[in-house]
Amino acid sequence: MDITKMLSGIRLNPAQSTPLYLQIATALSAKISDFSIPVGAKLPPERELSRLLGVSRTTAINAYSLLEERGLVSTKIGSGTFVSAGSTPNQSQSTQMPWDQLFAPGYKAPLSSIIRSIIASPTADDMISMAAGMPDPAFYPLQMIQSALDRNKRAIDAADFGLIATEGYLPLRRSLAAWQTSLDNPATPDQILIVSGSQQGLYLLVKSFIEPRDYVIVESPTYLGAIQLLEAAGARLLTLPPGNKLDLAMLEDYLIRYRPKLFYTMSSFKNPTGSVMELAERRELLRLAEKHRLTVIEDDPYSLLYHGSPPPPSLKQLDSFGGVVQLGTFSKNLFPGLRTGWVHAAPPVINRLAQEKQFVDLHSNNLAQMIVHAALEENSLPLHLAMVRREYKKRRNAMAAAIKKYCGAAMRFELPEGGLYIWGRLNPTILPTELLRRAAPFGISFIPGDAFYAHGAVSHEIRLCFATHDEERLAEGIRRLAKALNVATAAESLPAASAGRPII
Repeated sequence: MDITKMLSGIRLNPAQSTPLYLQIATALSAKISDFSIPVGAKLPPERELSRLLGVSRTTAINAYSLLEERGLVSTKIGSGTFVSAGSTPNQSQSTQMPWDQLFAPGYKAPLSSIIRSIIASPTADDMISMAAGMPDPAFYPLQMIQSALDRNKRAIDAADFGLIATEGYLPLRRSLAAWQTSLDNPATPDQILIVSGSQQGLYLLVKSFIEPRDYVIVESPTYLGAIQLLEAAGARLLTLPPGNKLDLAMLEDYLIRYRPKLFYTMSSFKNPTGSVMELAERRELLRLAEKHRLTVIEDDPYSLLYHGSPPPPSLKQLDSFGGVVQLGTFSKNLFPGLRTGWVHAAPPVINRLAQEKQFVDLHSNNLAQMIVHAALEENSLPLHLAMVRREYKKRRNAMAAAIKKYCGAAMRFELPEGGLYIWGRLNPTILPTELLRRAAPFGISFIPGDAFYAHGAVSHEIRLCFATHDEERLAEGIRRLAKALNVATAAESLPAASAGRPII
């Protein structure tokens, strides 16, 4: 059977909102289900499939990965990808609910499955994960919070544990507005919405502003959660080119030609690059936004985690026309399990977001809001922030020194002045997803750079988090990564036919 000839007949439509990898997986699923491709048949390698269908190798890899998740194919390292015996319908399967047929069409971002697995899976004792942007649990200020709660427990009313306003616990909105004002970012309670982490705030903003085919400007690379939310909503992303400088000429061209709804940015210590938007760029961005009535979403989880001098004033601080919506969170500077963040915006925006939020969870967790309120009332954050800034700077330096020592010319980077990440640029011959596979046996993980680019762009970068482990553990992790780099480099020099399939 000439499977190659059969697959070359698959017709893809790049104009559809359905991603190409999902179109490929759907077409292959149909051929497997009707036995056009029999059980045990070997599918073409990704390189060949990408050539046959005129797509990137990453797209082919993602299509095969989705089929593997569904149990339709299995991969034998060094041999290839084969149609699984489990894909054959049987009597017991026929009596089960056909869930895949009942679900509404869903969005699946490239690399989303592997990233979710890396972040959510329990970490073995010998595994060094530099994937999730998670603070070290040793730094969680549990004693500080316990003391603050003890001192404020008389101020808590039993009614506070019942249903509260969707906008959030009023004492917290007041204390949070006062704290922001003390940081030269004036706010009032009616400009604050408490959300279950800033990710929920971003979700509510996308739900409130974006309709299918609306244009949105993003930087490249940028936070993968923003890319996924916007693409899932059907937005058309206009990307600004990579680099430490904001391409203001291209930004204005986009504003004139496409009239985009939003511009999403991290102005300080961006995820994943760690770069900072200069003050002059911030002012010019706001001038253009005011001129073209552009809403700017400023995602700001890292500005207080600087390793030297603080960053320039935030876009929200500089906003003179009310067009900036700022997202904040306590996940990075207290601990992620709080799931407490906020949106700072004009009251009409807060009102609309509250309408959307009530369909999701009515209001965020009461107890978490009380914890944050107590910490703010006690003014406990400055001392804690000073401690984590000091410790994370040590860890950043330790990781940077280890990269220089063990990785040499195989990986380049710029030292970030804040945040939690080092953005490493690999030798162009090495694919991050291939390196991730090679790194697994050495007990090391990270996030491939491809995940941070829209439109399935191929990257030769990786994101490494230095916040979770101490200096010694970080040095060992980079030493292991260097071993994986050596293996990956050696594999790239082999003929394509002898190389195993990268599993993502």
